[in-house]
Formats: sequence, C-alpha cells, structure tokens
Amino acid sequence: MKPQRPALLSLLGLMTTLLRLESAEPVRLETLKDRVRVTISGRHFTDYVFGDGASRPFCHPILASDGTPLTRDFPMGKTDGEETDHPWHRSMWFAHSIMNGVDFWNEAGGDIRRSPKEKGRSEQIGIVEARSGEIGRLATRNRWVAPDGRQICTDERVIEFGGDDRVRWIDWRVTLLAPEDRPLLMGDNKDGTMAVRVAQWMTMPHQSEGLQRGGKGQIVTSRGDSGAAAWGKRAEWCDYRAYHQGKTYGIALFDHPDNLRHPTWWMVRPYGLLAANPFGRHDFENLKDDPHRGDHSVPAGGTLTLRYRFLFHIGDPKAVDMSQRYLEYRSKR
Repeated sequence: MKPQRPALLSLLGLMTTLLRLESAEPVRLETLKDRVRVTISGRHFTDYVFGDGASRPFCHPILASDGTPLTRDFPMGKTDGEETDHPWHRSMWFAHSIMNGVDFWNEAGGDIRRSPKEKGRSEQIGIVEARSGEIGRLATRNRWVAPDGRQICTDERVIEFGGDDRVRWIDWRVTLLAPEDRPLLMGDNKDGTMAVRVAQWMTMPHQSEGLQRGGKGQIVTSRGDSGAAAWGKRAEWCDYRAYHQGKTYGIALFDHPDNLRHPTWWMVRPYGLLAANPFGRHDFENLKDDPHRGDHSVPAGGTLTLRYRFLFHIGDPKAVDMSQRYLEYRSKR
C-alpha cells in the first residue's frame, strides 16, 4: 500500500526539521575507528585520538578558528623546523609521572633519575557518550596499566568542546578512581599533569641541542609572572602566545577553583610545554628536604576530580578579556 499523502508530507517535514537542527549544531562529534573528530560550524577543530597505539589518549591537531595549527605535530607527524624532543608530548594530554610508583608521563628514554623506571600507559575502555550540539560533549572510561599488566586505577573523563567568534575552548573533567583494595598515591614530581605542547613558532627563544631556537613566544600568568620566571609559580591561569603571520595567537590554561590545591603550580617551559600540576610542590618550591610535600593520597575506593579549560584565542589576553573569561569559567559547575 502506498503511504497516504499527508503522512508522506509529515515524514518529509520531520526529515527537513531534523536536517535543519543538524545543520544548526555548531559543534559536531563524529566517532571514527581510532578517534573522535570535532568540528565547529563545519570546520575542523581537533581529533580526540584514543587508538593509535600511543601511551595515552590525546587531542591533535588543534586548530584556531581560521585553521592555524596551534600545537606541535611531532611525534604524530613531521613538520619542517619542529624540535623532536620529548616524544611523549602529544599535543594535549592528561598524565602524571608518579602514580603508585609507576610513571605515566614519560615513556622509554624519559626521565629515570627522578621518576620511576616503570613506564605505564592509560587506555580507553570505551566511549560513554559522544554528543553534538551547541557544546560538544565526549565522555569516556579509561584504565591506567603498569608494564606488568597491573591496573593502577581507572578514570572517568568528560571533555567538552565549544567556541564563539573570537575563541575556541576545550574543557577537561577527569575523575581518577582509586582501586577498592588500596589507595592511589599521586607522587610529588614536576612532570605532570594537564598539558599542551604549543606550536614551534609559539615557543619562547631557548636553546636546544646547543642551538638557539624558538620564536617570539610570551608567557604570562594571572598573577603577573612572565617568561621563564612563570615556571613553578602558582596562579589561576597561564597563557602562552605569539605573533604569527599577522595575528597574535595564544593558548591559555585555566585551573578550576574546585581543584586540589587551587591555584595550581605551572610547569611551563620556554621550549613550548604548558602544564598545570598540583602534585609537584617540592620541585616547584625547591623543598629539597621535603620531597613528598606535594604527595596526595586518594583513599581506597575514593575519587579525585580535576577540571581545566584550554582557551585558544586570536588576540592578546587583553583583547579577548582573559580575566572575564576566567571568571565565567570559574562559575561553571
């Protein structure tokens, strides 16, 4: 039997409405074999990569609203002029160097003087939600595994993506879950925790392998510390920026006020690393006689939630009203 004309018109109307709603969604998430692709208003923003064999999930590339790449391509790809140090610095990631005696930050060849020799990996268990809309929302479950297969802990993370005509942003909320039978010790070490490796042209002048390298990058925190002096200081946010091809581009990282030991310490380097680390106190404050001052123990069966926002901006902090944008973020619950 052929469908009645009113029913057919109703079906066509529904399809048209759905298409209109779909096209109106500024943030779209598409789940692929090894990643979730994120677009804003039809333009590529980033990929959340979980299945390429790396030691942890990560976001790469990260593109400004005009398509300019803002993070280093290495080791995922090769770009002329890029430095190839720290191959575990994969664009944007969450990791820490001492978790129940296992190093989840460095990889083979990484720091073995002050971090554990055992190098672990975090692996995605599954995607709980991948939702498009005015704000894109990705929820996943992950496990942290030692080299011998021991499960150190698990995590539940929610990553949200958004933007407007001046900025794009990514919010991370990571809840670490300690095992039921033992606590999870987050050890005091400078290598951690919520991090991004900026593009080569955004780095500050610095030396690498005996050569003077870097671009015209600048670093500034909410409390006025700047350049290399921002390393190890505490602040609500830290911004890394540079003038490039006629515009100023930057990446700011916001520490949420509900986080452990807010405002956090900053593991920020002239060569391009920007990281918030609430566990590295003895390193950052040079407490040589108190190497465990920054330790934090999550009780057996307990949780620790950490929240951060990356703000990708065109224009300097004053032009994008960084302080106001941080106030808006800190009110988010």
